[in-house]
Formats: sequence, C-alpha cells, structure tokens
Amino acid sequence: MLHIDMDAFYASLEVARHPELKGKPVIIGTGTRSVVSAASYEARRYGVNSAMASARARQLCPDGVFLPVDMHYYRMMSRRIIEEVFSQVTDRFEQVSVDEAYMDVSGALLAWQRPTRIGAWIRQEVASRFHVTCSVGVAANKLVAKMASTNAKPDGMLLIPVARHAEFVQMMPLRGIPGIGPSLERRLAEWGVKTVADLAKMSEQTLATAIGSQTMAHGLCMAARGMDGRAVTPYTPEKSIGSESTFPEDTRDMRRVCDLLRRCCDEVASSLRRRGLVARTVTVKLRFADLSYKSMSHTMERAEDTAAALYPQSVELLCRMLGIEDGVAAMRSPDTPLPRDIRLAGMSASGLARSAGSTVQPTLDDVLEETEAQSAGTVTRSARQRDAEQALDAIRRKYGKGAASLGL
Repeated sequence: MLHIDMDAFYASLEVARHPELKGKPVIIGTGTRSVVSAASYEARRYGVNSAMASARARQLCPDGVFLPVDMHYYRMMSRRIIEEVFSQVTDRFEQVSVDEAYMDVSGALLAWQRPTRIGAWIRQEVASRFHVTCSVGVAANKLVAKMASTNAKPDGMLLIPVARHAEFVQMMPLRGIPGIGPSLERRLAEWGVKTVADLAKMSEQTLATAIGSQTMAHGLCMAARGMDGRAVTPYTPEKSIGSESTFPEDTRDMRRVCDLLRRCCDEVASSLRRRGLVARTVTVKLRFADLSYKSMSHTMERAEDTAAALYPQSVELLCRMLGIEDGVAAMRSPDTPLPRDIRLAGMSASGLARSAGSTVQPTLDDVLEETEAQSAGTVTRSARQRDAEQALDAIRRKYGKGAASLGL
C-alpha cells in the first residue's frame, strides 16, 4: 500500500502558478470571518494552521500573503495528477480527498519490482510536472501507510516493513492514530492511556468500557498493533452532500439562521436531484463564536430529495441543538434571540441511494392524501412540491444558479 499526501496542497498550487510567492508565508483563506483552508510551511512557522480563524492567522503572521480559496482550480489540478501520474502505475487507487489517495501497488510490482521505486517516481513526476511536492508512506496496510506519509512530511518517503508495523505505531502519540481527536484523547487519558504503547496494553473489553463503544474499541486495538484489514476501494460512492456558510457577523437571530438553512437545503436538494440520489439522514452543523462545533442528525422515515422535506427536519434539529422547545414560535418572533452567537450554519444529507432503485414506503398520511387526490382528480402535495423544485432546477440550468430560489 502507498499513501500519497500532497504537501500544503492549496498553498503549493498557488505558489506554482505565482512563482513570485516562493519562500513567502502563503495562507489560503481571506476575510475577517473566514478560516484558514491551507498554509504553506513558511506560514506554519508562525503557528498558522488549517481551520484557524483567518483573523487570528493575520495576528500571528501579519506579513503573510492571504489568498482566496479557488476550489475549481484545486480540483482540476487534483484530477490531472491522478490521470497523468497515479493512473500510469495502477488502476487500484482510492482518492479520499482532493489532496490524498491510497494505492494498492501489489499488482504493479512485477514491472516496478519495489514499491519504493513507485513512490520515488510519483514524487518526481508530481514535482516536475506540477511544481508541487507530495509525501509517500509505504506499508502493508492503509493505517501504517498513512501514518508513514505523515511522518515523512514534507516532501519525503518512509517505508515501514510489515514486521515492524506494531513497533512503528507504538512509537507514536495517541493523536498519531487517525480518528483519535481531542475528546477521545482526554477520555483515554483518564484511564492512564497517553501513548499508543499504553493503548496496546489494554484489553479490548477494558477499552470498550473506557470509551463506551465495542466497535470503536476493536478498531483501536487493531490500530495499536499496526493492523488494518481495509482494502483499497477504487471507487467510493458519495457518503453525503452538504452546504454551509459563515455569517458576516455572529448572530442570534433565529430568522437569519433559518434562512441560511433554507438556502442550504435548497442547494443540497437540487444537487441530489441532479445526481439522481435520495437521502435518508439530515445533519445540521453549527459553529459558535468561540469556534466550537456542534452537530446533530436525524434519520427520516423515507428517503427524500426535496428542500420542502429537508428544511423542516433541519429547523427541528436546530431547535433541539439549542434547547428551543417551540421552534415555530421562535422563527416568527424576530425579537426572540438564540441562546448562543452563531458564526456558521449548514446542513448535509447522507444515507444516499439511487432514486431510480429506491423503494418508498408510504405513510398512512400519504395513502390518505393520495386517495383524496385521486378522488378529486388532483396530485398530492409532495408531488406538487417535487414538480415545483424540478421547475426551479430547469430555470437555473437555463438562466444561472441565482435566477430563482425556494421561498419559505
């Protein structure tokens, strides 16, 4: 397995197309309300990191070059790297993000003989063709390959022989294992677990008691021993579709937050229909003034692809997250402040399935409404809503994304 991770990808691409920026601290993310999407290694020396508020980054690095995010360009370059470099080695590659991929090169070793030769060629080709660098981890499984590439950064390659997987992993701090964040780290510390070596000494049952999840405990026990049974999946279906936005200033206005959620639902529903998908689960995400996050999900009785169905669920989740009992009353009263300042809001739809092959189980209300509609020679409310939103799709395709929007 190879894990290829581009080095400060967004910032490196900007330097590649603007060579005069070479050697300067480049930070991707502009505006007082934005967050840092990427930072060059020169900027990181000042303490600037991804997900940091751009305002804070300006304090740490006042001489930094701040540039806006250009996702169209970054995705285009990512596709070119995959098509022009990765695919020349094998078709067994799995892209997990715009700047990260796994490769199963076992079938290519007859021609290449050693996986490190493949890794060296990839690094050389990416640097010469695209003027950016990448780090490569080589191991017998995904977990160790990813940890190896992280430790090879920037612009390096690290091979971990299979016989030394456990030794290598147990040299790492807890946060070195992908998936262990601050919350889980604190919980494990309460049980005296401060390193991966400590984690490897725990029994799976004790670990399950400590973290409250048998499934997660099994995965962590495997990881602490350098074991990972996941295969490279050349094509991974989309798991979720989402939309979010940051307010110009923090707000406690329920109407403003709901209006943003409505627009997010409209965008997500339109994307679902365009891709021929329906979704079962709605998730609402909030970011507060102190930059902390909170999210909550709800799985609906049936899969949907309209904003008319997603929006009420989103508002309900918003109210539950903020402890608001009567959400409708709060929406109608502009003077009712939310309990916390909201910096960012958004929603996503997951539990995706192809709309053509999905079986919809109608509720009793659906059956009654359909019977009444047939008797009156009309169509059901849900059918009218879907027709209306499909009409909006057609208008936007012809006149542009902002030509029409969904009303409340």
